[in-house]
Amino acid sequence: MKKLIALILSVVLAASAAGCSSAPAASKTDAASSAASESAASAKQGGGKLVIYSPNSEGLMNATIPLFEEKYGVDVEVIQAGTGELIKRIQSEKEDPYADVMFGGSWSLAYDNKDLWEPYVSKNDAGVLDAYKNTCGFITGNVLDGSCLIVNTDLIGDIKVEGYADLLNPKLKGKIATADPANSSSAFAQLTNMLKAMGGYENDAAWKYVKDLFSNIGGKICESSSAVYKSVADGENVVGLSYEDPCAQLVHDGAPVKVIYPKEGTVYLPASATIIKGAKNMDNAKLFIDFIISEEVQNIWGSTLTNRPVMKDAKTSDFMTPMSDIKVIEEDIPYVSSHKKDLVSKYTDIYTSLQSK
Repeated sequence: MKKLIALILSVVLAASAAGCSSAPAASKTDAASSAASESAASAKQGGGKLVIYSPNSEGLMNATIPLFEEKYGVDVEVIQAGTGELIKRIQSEKEDPYADVMFGGSWSLAYDNKDLWEPYVSKNDAGVLDAYKNTCGFITGNVLDGSCLIVNTDLIGDIKVEGYADLLNPKLKGKIATADPANSSSAFAQLTNMLKAMGGYENDAAWKYVKDLFSNIGGKICESSSAVYKSVADGENVVGLSYEDPCAQLVHDGAPVKVIYPKEGTVYLPASATIIKGAKNMDNAKLFIDFIISEEVQNIWGSTLTNRPVMKDAKTSDFMTPMSDIKVIEEDIPYVSSHKKDLVSKYTDIYTSLQSK
């Protein structure tokens, strides 16, 4: 991870040195405490190591980890796997944690496992969009990702795909890729997105849509979220239920794919970053959390990658579809978090019933 990408370096060197949006005025006591904390943190910055577990894309990791290593002289070890797998690993290591930070994964899954995380709110949280601030005290939202559909332009032919309803077309039976909502955070996000878009989490018609969709999928479930968009890009499937970041990157790289934002509505959720409770490299873990929601990094992500930043005034690239062109709907995050087991159970019952036919 020591190699710096030339593109990232050029952006970093050109980036403004201005600080993040300031928080409301603090009392003299708070200001003195903050100054002392920042002074102590500065004295500890630099050197040492940091172990990161992450389900994030290679593009995001390559734009982040080498820059952090270069800036602070920290030796970073990255272990990448699916979100569910990494959560299980952290649970098994609770008594002797190996990693320090979980970088990526859904907000709801992090919230469901709150006993695994160290409380921490970054000083840079003041500059985050209000809807995605760290109000729970341990989850730092750092990028926004929306559920989307990915279509292979070489294979789609005259089949119209503009939203969820179009996926019920019999011509697409057995040609739709999805991961398992019971094990994949992106697939679960798709499940709740389609429920919200098609009537609501408890709406019978919305759940009938889920049943009809998985009937048309035909029992073919990908093992991971990455397998979904890769199978569409490689021509193994015509359509995939995926998420924006890697799909937009495939378009940018010239793959024969197109990103479709469902006309029924797209939910944007914050990707989470958390410090693992009992982390052995706690100071560097906090430093990393501050780093990923700094103005410098948020501008790099927004202007050079296919990630949408969470900072209020961060730059965004001109090759991304403007948010104004996307029908955005809001997920009821508290509801989804508290009812996740019920939602997964209902989906599982539907999937099992279809398999038994």
